[in-house]
Amino acid sequence: MRTSAFVYPWDVVGDPAAPARIAALGVEQVTLAAAYHSTRALTPRHPRHRVVTAEHAAVLYPPGGHWAGRTLRPYPAGDWAPGDAYGEAAAALAEAGLDVHTWVVLAHNSRLGAEHPDISVVNAYGDRYPWAPCIARPATRAYLVDLAAEAAVRPGARGTELESLGWYGLAHLHAHDKTAGVALGEAGQYLMSLCFCPACRAGYGERGLDPEELAAAVRTALEPVWQGAAPSDGGWAGVEKLLGETTAAVTRAWRDDTARMLQEAAVAAVRAAAPAGFQVLLHADPVSYHCGANAGVDPAHILSVADGVVVPCTGGAGLLTPFTEQNRPGAVLAANLTIVSGMGGRPHTLAQDADRARALGATELRLYHAGLASDGDLAAVRSALAGL
Repeated sequence: MRTSAFVYPWDVVGDPAAPARIAALGVEQVTLAAAYHSTRALTPRHPRHRVVTAEHAAVLYPPGGHWAGRTLRPYPAGDWAPGDAYGEAAAALAEAGLDVHTWVVLAHNSRLGAEHPDISVVNAYGDRYPWAPCIARPATRAYLVDLAAEAAVRPGARGTELESLGWYGLAHLHAHDKTAGVALGEAGQYLMSLCFCPACRAGYGERGLDPEELAAAVRTALEPVWQGAAPSDGGWAGVEKLLGETTAAVTRAWRDDTARMLQEAAVAAVRAAAPAGFQVLLHADPVSYHCGANAGVDPAHILSVADGVVVPCTGGAGLLTPFTEQNRPGAVLAANLTIVSGMGGRPHTLAQDADRARALGATELRLYHAGLASDGDLAAVRSALAGL
């Protein structure tokens, strides 16, 4: 199976041994971050540093001049990825014989939301989520579509993987997070992720819901959850139980339609900017109301728009099935497996996990993350890939 490893530019820049070490894993490709959110990352083998702190979401190359004068525009990276760190890393990885695809994080940007609070998702209580730009706002969509095209189509790249191309919500790997005191369940997460910014209020109104009444209904529905009585019904049935079938369906239709419009526009913009044969994949979850880095999608729709999907499969590959059932010849169904033991990965069972994913329809593998993994994890990966 064709396999790609996720890599950050700072894993490679300044470490001459990194490209050959990654190639020696047995992968054919790297998925190299070109636009990424804030993070703190280990670099356990780098000769110059051990911890990189990316202080804010940034592009890891010099942003183009076309952003001048625009209110929403990408931030260049600081000293964690100065200059064209992406380009320098990509050239070194290509020299080692690896195909390079870009890794582009889109609707996940805490600095953007902090500096422009009006663009953020607003919950039914009026709380803003600065990490989650609301994709219903026209200015936000225009920014994300233009960023997708620029960050995806970097010199020499043969394809891209677009992450968080959809709704973000309450769930977020925030620094010193303190939000797990109440078990919200899927239904509570959905209600706490519904947006009530002016654009979303207008969208609900166009579909026959009074936004003030809807917000009040969400707060009322959540009251038992705050008291510890999460609905016993899982998944969408739980949302319907809390909010009512009709109201729940209208909110989902608004959000699904909004996400589809963004996904179609972003993929079209990437294709227009890219050379022939450029591959466009989305990090995706087959349940359309889910939020986060793996955007909730309708499998039939997204496989008619993009060349395929990257699906989270650590702990089980069942999320592949709804995509496989679409029977789209030529579609890439990449199983994303974490290989960092300290982050819940299972590099020592990679061969078995890959076989299970393949049996469920996976055509490729993605390994998260070659730069973060320990030497022991990488040795297990080399052994597994040698046998596949």
